[in-house]
Amino acid sequence: MNVQSEGPGNLLGEFLRARRELVSPESVGIPVLGTRRVAGLRREEVAMLSGISAEYYLRLEQGRDRNPSGQVLRSIARVLQLDDEATAYLLGLPESDRAPRRPRRPRAETLPESLAALVPQLPFPAFVEGRYLDVLAANSLATALSPRLVPGRNRMRDVFLDPAEQALFPDWEAASAVLIAGFRRSVGADADDARVVELVGELSIASPTFRRLWSRHDVRERQGATFAFRHPQVGPVTVHREKLQVTGTDGIVLVLYHAATEADAEKLPLLGALAGTADTADTADTTQETTTERSTA
Repeated sequence: MNVQSEGPGNLLGEFLRARRELVSPESVGIPVLGTRRVAGLRREEVAMLSGISAEYYLRLEQGRDRNPSGQVLRSIARVLQLDDEATAYLLGLPESDRAPRRPRRPRAETLPESLAALVPQLPFPAFVEGRYLDVLAANSLATALSPRLVPGRNRMRDVFLDPAEQALFPDWEAASAVLIAGFRRSVGADADDARVVELVGELSIASPTFRRLWSRHDVRERQGATFAFRHPQVGPVTVHREKLQVTGTDGIVLVLYHAATEADAEKLPLLGALAGTADTADTADTTQETTTERSTA
């Protein structure tokens, strides 16, 4: 029988169920005989391999036991083949489940003035994202790389709902999986935060891919990586991405892109030319609007 979660206060149970469904019996030495009715491991199999009783593990998934020891959780993490980041996330869930669950207002995010002044001066594509993956600032090179990299946009919405943004990634689903795992790590156990509820609800309805990836409960730090873009004007370009935590803030990150190879380094200046063209066009549009206003005044 598939026991459903009992509301937002059972984050531990939701996580355990999602992660055991991703572990194949063969990978933990359990032979598969005949047809299995469940994906991944059964509860009793996780319990046996973790050295705990099946009844106790069932209580954990149902949210009826909210005080598991760190030793028990680490044993379960080993069976579920969790990496260090996912294990750390698992260890923090019982405390979150024990806390009073009241709807939380979105946390206000304030961009430090010094950071706002720095971003436009950086010589490579750079932008700032908040804990909800909102774009808080971006320089013209970043906007030339992706027109969606402007203040007020949200990376989750753009990557999952905007076809033009998706077209930038040769392996869009892999990129979106990394993004969603970073978002889950960023918001942590604040599943009842009003902004998290809004984003997850909207994207779950609009994107089957988001819905499927979110249900996996993957967790990953928002960190650097190397990946490729498929820019419509510059062409293929591979970059190193750095994500630098901004001290003194609640989850604000400075994101930098720099060339992975010499060939890519030759392409990035083209973004500067595109950015300059866009700035010139914006200036021309502003001048035309001003002239029109004066002539009709």
